Amino acid sequence: MKLEISASLNYRLPEPVDVMLQIEAADGHGQRILRAALDLGRPEYLARIPASDGICEPVWLRSAGELRAAYRALVDIDRPRIDVRGLDAVPLHRLPAAVVPYLNESRYCPSNKFHAFVERRFGEHEGGAKIARMRDWIESRFTYASGSSNSETGALDSFVERRGVCRDYAHVMIALARAAHIPARMASVYALGVDPQDFHAVAEIYLDGDWHMVDATGMTCPTEAARICVGRDAADIAFLTAYREIEFVSQDVQVKRAGDIPVRQA
Repeated sequence: MKLEISASLNYRLPEPVDVMLQIEAADGHGQRILRAALDLGRPEYLARIPASDGICEPVWLRSAGELRAAYRALVDIDRPRIDVRGLDAVPLHRLPAAVVPYLNESRYCPSNKFHAFVERRFGEHEGGAKIARMRDWIESRFTYASGSSNSETGALDSFVERRGVCRDYAHVMIALARAAHIPARMASVYALGVDPQDFHAVAEIYLDGDWHMVDATGMTCPTEAARICVGRDAADIAFLTAYREIEFVSQDVQVKRAGDIPVRQA
């Protein structure tokens, strides 16, 4: 499946500001960039920095006056549709070194506080079957409510409130998986089915030797999502991180299914 993606950001900068942007779809790992363009205007400074697990390459820049970012891409998704219920958990001693950190709690995912609940509610299940039960439990018991959380809201807050947006659903999914000693991380994606359309957050769970997207909101599926970047939680995958106060002006994200569009050769 091919996805046509567009994203535009517009901010006013009262003073020169250093910013990290993560808005470009990653190339590889179940998806292929057929064409892409990123317009950042004329920043004072621009560089690329290494990202988590080599999934993407964030942009590090410094701008003054305003920040306008426009991204366009055509992405071919060749990720297979897999039912996680049939996948096995990897024994802890056989986990790759790069995966092990995703067993641990993080800023927004205090998984150690969920051990008792996970054992009581999901203890009779194993591996992917346990993950599927967790996903279904969150989707059926949480209410998707825009504006119900903020940058300080963590998995425990969302678990108590039983409501949130995509990042909150993902945080709870990740915390439950880690509490079951199954590695979990967070991914930002462009995806079909997201309502309202925006940057979307999902969990990724390590099962049967690979990472698998799990969207507890039920909005989208892995075959209709283009990964942007991954990290421990929302702190690592923010589409924009500014290191001074900035003023929001506008933002627009559009994702649609593309037809057989000819690929331009470089």
